[in-house]
Amino acid sequence: MTRSSISYVVFAFALAGLGCSSSSSANNPDGGGDASTVNVAWDWVGIVGTGQSLSVGAYGNPDIAVQQPYNNLKLGFGGAAVAPPFDPTIASLQTVPLTEPIRGITSGYPSAYPDNIYGETPHTAMADQVTAMVMQAAARDYVTVHTVVGESGQGLNVIQKNPTNLPTTGTSGRAYDATLFEATAIARLATAAGRSYGIGAVVLTHGETDCCNSGYEAGIVQLLSDYNADLAAITGQTAKIPMFISQQNSVPADSGSVAISALQVLQASVDHPGDIVVTGPKYQYAYAAADSTHVHLDAPGYDLLGEKYGQVYFERVVLGHDWQPLAPTSADVSGAVVTVHFHVPVPPLTWDDTLPPPHGTMIPEWAAGRGFELSAGGVRQMITGVEISGDDAVQITCAKDISNVELTVGYATTAEGGTPSGPQPARWGHLRDSDPFVGAVTQKAQPNYCVAFQMIVN
Repeated sequence: MTRSSISYVVFAFALAGLGCSSSSSANNPDGGGDASTVNVAWDWVGIVGTGQSLSVGAYGNPDIAVQQPYNNLKLGFGGAAVAPPFDPTIASLQTVPLTEPIRGITSGYPSAYPDNIYGETPHTAMADQVTAMVMQAAARDYVTVHTVVGESGQGLNVIQKNPTNLPTTGTSGRAYDATLFEATAIARLATAAGRSYGIGAVVLTHGETDCCNSGYEAGIVQLLSDYNADLAAITGQTAKIPMFISQQNSVPADSGSVAISALQVLQASVDHPGDIVVTGPKYQYAYAAADSTHVHLDAPGYDLLGEKYGQVYFERVVLGHDWQPLAPTSADVSGAVVTVHFHVPVPPLTWDDTLPPPHGTMIPEWAAGRGFELSAGGVRQMITGVEISGDDAVQITCAKDISNVELTVGYATTAEGGTPSGPQPARWGHLRDSDPFVGAVTQKAQPNYCVAFQMIVN
C-alpha cells in the first residue's frame, strides 16, 4: 500500500492536524462556549463584504431578510448623494438598522458603489446568525456593522487597491476606496456615540471572473494585506483582520474545465492558516431558477450562505478556535482502491442523497463517483464505486489496479458541460459531515459539504 500526502496538481496542499475537534461549538446548533471565552473586541464590529455578483445579491429577489431583530447596523446616507471623491464627513451620514436590501436595487451594469446592490446579500443573515450564537453562548449582544462594496462581474483587478484595466463603460473600481470611506465614516460615528469600532473580518464572495487566474491566491493575499494596513490606520486596531471565502463552483462551465480560482482559495487557506478561512463550497445551496447559467443563488440561498459565514465567523473570531472546512488530508492507494482521508469538522462523514448524481451520462467514467474523479496521465479512470470508511475516509474503487501509476484525484472540480438539468452549478458532489447546525434565519440544517479539490497521489 502506498500512502501519499496530498499535492495539488499545481501546488502543494496538506491539511493534516488542522481544524476544530468534535467537541467544538460547531456541534451545537445554538453556539457554544461561555461568557469567559467569547471575544467581543469592540462595541461595533465592522464586517467588510466585497467580491462580485454573488456578494451583492444578483438574482436574490425578492428580498427576504428585511427586518433586523437585533442591533446590527449599516451606514445610511441620510439623503446625501455619495460619489467619488468620497467624503466621510458628510453631516447626514448615520448608522441605521441592517436590513435587506443594503441600499436601493440597481439594474445597471457595470455598476459600482453605492449603486452596486442587485438583491438579497448574505450580510443580514450573517449578522443575525453571529448575534444569535453570541447571545446563546454568553447572554450578551454582539453588534456588527456591515459594509458591502462588491462589483458585479468584476475581477480582483477591479476590486483591489489601485484597480487596473477597468471596463470602458459604466462606473467601476470603487470597491476598495468605498471600504475606506465607510470605515472612516463609521469610526467617526462610533466615536460620537461613545462606542469603540474595529474591523472583525473581510468576507470575499468572488472567483468566477478569475476562474482561470493562476495568480488568484497571490491576489487575494495581497487584497487582505492591503485591507489590514489601511483599515488599521483608520480604526487604530492591532488585531489582524481575517478573510472568509466560499468557493465558487460555477465557472468555467465548459465540459472538462476546472475552476482554478476555487482550488487556489483552498490553497490560500493552507498557506495562511487562520488568516484566510474557507467556509466551504456553494454547490449545496439553492440557485436562482431565473438564471440559466446556474451561477447565482436565489434569496434563500444567499441567506444560507450568510448563515454559514456567520457560523464560521463565530468559531474563528468570536471563540478564537481554529476552523477548517471538510477537506482532504492524505490518500492511500492499494490495488484498485484509493482511500482519501479527510479533516471532518463534525464526524462522521455521510452522503447527501437529495442532490442529483454528479457527472452522470456526461462523464460516464465518474458517474458512480458521487463527485469524486480519478485520472492517470490525463486519461479518466473508471470508478466502479465509492463508500465511506469509518468516520473520516472515503474509499474509491477503480476498474483496474492503479497502485503503480501517478493519479489525479479530484472532487467537484470538473465541469460536465452542456445545459445543467438540475438546480446545481457546473460542479458538485454528495459528501458532507454531520454538523447539526441550524441557521437562525432560515431554520434549516446546514452541515459542512466537502470543498472542491484536486490532488496528485502516488
